[in-house]
Amino acid sequence: MVLEATRLAGIYLLTPDARVLGFDTVLAVVEQSLDAGVRAVQYRDKMSDDARRLDRACRLAALTRAAGALLIVNDSIEIAMRSGANGVHLGRDDGDVAHARRRLPNQVLGVSCYNQLDRARAAIAAGADAVAFGSIFESVTKPAAIRAPLALVSEARATWPQRRIIAIGGINADNVGTVATAGAHAAAVLDAIFGAENPAEAVRELIRRFDRGKIQHDEQRTTV
Repeated sequence: MVLEATRLAGIYLLTPDARVLGFDTVLAVVEQSLDAGVRAVQYRDKMSDDARRLDRACRLAALTRAAGALLIVNDSIEIAMRSGANGVHLGRDDGDVAHARRRLPNQVLGVSCYNQLDRARAAIAAGADAVAFGSIFESVTKPAAIRAPLALVSEARATWPQRRIIAIGGINADNVGTVATAGAHAAAVLDAIFGAENPAEAVRELIRRFDRGKIQHDEQRTTV
């Protein structure tokens, strides 16, 4: 596993479609979130052309670098490489994981595994540093997304303790603690921060609750 992947922990901020908020607003919320303690951001943008996506990824990379945080680019190996991002995250239709590992030997490689442990097993065998499961809860962003149980997160953590396990989908302050208790290293969050009146305070509350859940998970492991 790429050592830098160990920094993929806690609240993992996903960016929304910039057509809704405007990219300047996205940047402002990301900056507030980094100041409040977020240490990993994933740039997601399926609608813009490559030139605009590269420019935006570069701007986000400058913010995360200054904050000592990770920037992960969704979908595109090329943009991850050219923007100076710390890694890439691939979905089902975003290319071969082994190919991505060869192209990015020293960067973080994450893979969406939905509700499929076998997909995670194949991704890790091909070199993935992180595997994401979800939607764990009903998602505002993707209401029709495949659902994955928290038990799958726990099983993945027990099976691959040296890889990063990410939970995604419908995570908010009310349930983020249960995600951490189940064993997720990181909770991917979008609406709970971008939809908040005060994003920085939302981040701080998410971190507090995630950390409490992480303590419970660690206590459970030591008593088993």
